[in-house]
Amino acid sequence: MNYESNWSYPTNIRFGAGRIAELPDACSSLGIDRPLLVTDPGIAELPMLQNAASACEQAGLGVGIFSDIKSNPVEKNVTDGVAALKAGGHNGVIAFGGGSALDVGKVIAFMSGQTRPVWDFEDIGDQWARADPEGILPIIAVPTTAGTGSEVGRAGVIGNESTHSKKVIFHPKIMPAIVISDPKLTVGLPANLTAWTGMDALAHCLEAYCAPGFHPMADGIALEGMRLIRRFLHRVVSDGSDIEARSGMLAAAAMGATAFQKGLGGIHALSHPVGALHDTHHGLTNAVFMPYVMVFNRRVIEDSMQRLATHLDLPSPSFRAVLDWILNMRAEFSIPHTIQAIGVDVSQFDELAAMAVADPTAGGNPIELSEADCRRLLELSYSGNLGL
Repeated sequence: MNYESNWSYPTNIRFGAGRIAELPDACSSLGIDRPLLVTDPGIAELPMLQNAASACEQAGLGVGIFSDIKSNPVEKNVTDGVAALKAGGHNGVIAFGGGSALDVGKVIAFMSGQTRPVWDFEDIGDQWARADPEGILPIIAVPTTAGTGSEVGRAGVIGNESTHSKKVIFHPKIMPAIVISDPKLTVGLPANLTAWTGMDALAHCLEAYCAPGFHPMADGIALEGMRLIRRFLHRVVSDGSDIEARSGMLAAAAMGATAFQKGLGGIHALSHPVGALHDTHHGLTNAVFMPYVMVFNRRVIEDSMQRLATHLDLPSPSFRAVLDWILNMRAEFSIPHTIQAIGVDVSQFDELAAMAVADPTAGGNPIELSEADCRRLLELSYSGNLGL
């Protein structure tokens, strides 16, 4: 199938192999003549990043590169990026990379024209309205992983080192104006990271689908995203050069991030504090918690899981069919079954439970989460007992 296409939902997306060649044109269409290319240290050294920068330079654009970003980004990464942007006289941002680079790039563009601290714009109530929208620079997003879907999102996740917590910074204008989604840029991603980012996309679709409330558009997008993941994730982990599978997973990742405007839930609520304290990979952490939260929510998502199993063409469509599919994928991808294996210690349970219930994603869980519930989920995921 030919996956090359343009669509708007509402971001203008240029999708297909080789579309990165259109980066200079995308800059020009937004009036960006001095872009700051924001990426992470690993990608900064790769030919694909250097080629993209060179193409912009050859088109007469004044390109700068900022890559001082942690895998779980923190406020300093944003403030340093804003300083680099202003020092270089840049008038737009190209966020190029995985979720961390995309999030930081978006928040740099957002904070470049703000006078308040970044934490004043945490996604609580209408705090986003405090921002000066005229101070937000145009953003182009270029994803190199198929996981977070941050390229189509209106927020960035940034760690607050003083509180050891992750915060969601939100504003409608953080959404990139143009996305260049080129599956060739994901080909070099190692198999383990391909699996972890793919499980992140699954967590987004799954939690959005299970979140309470009436949002049939989000439900439909989440369902189709999970179908693409079932079709392509195994293939792309087995063969990273499979462009069709890379394309399918890039689409699924964007669909997950589009769908979760409906809500997320306990998987992310538990994963965020663990990532903040232990610097674990977000997709991997989501994958570890996923089945425990599913079982906790079983009594209210059972019917939804039967519909999902039917859509995925799983044998004997049921909650258990979906659970077994996920458990089998985790085993196939060598994803640990317990949080003990990713460094979580029993002594941290009280702190993690308090952080989880306070996380903004906790409110989207199908069953209202208490601190005691979060502690129980930590205990189960530490022992490896699914609680069936």
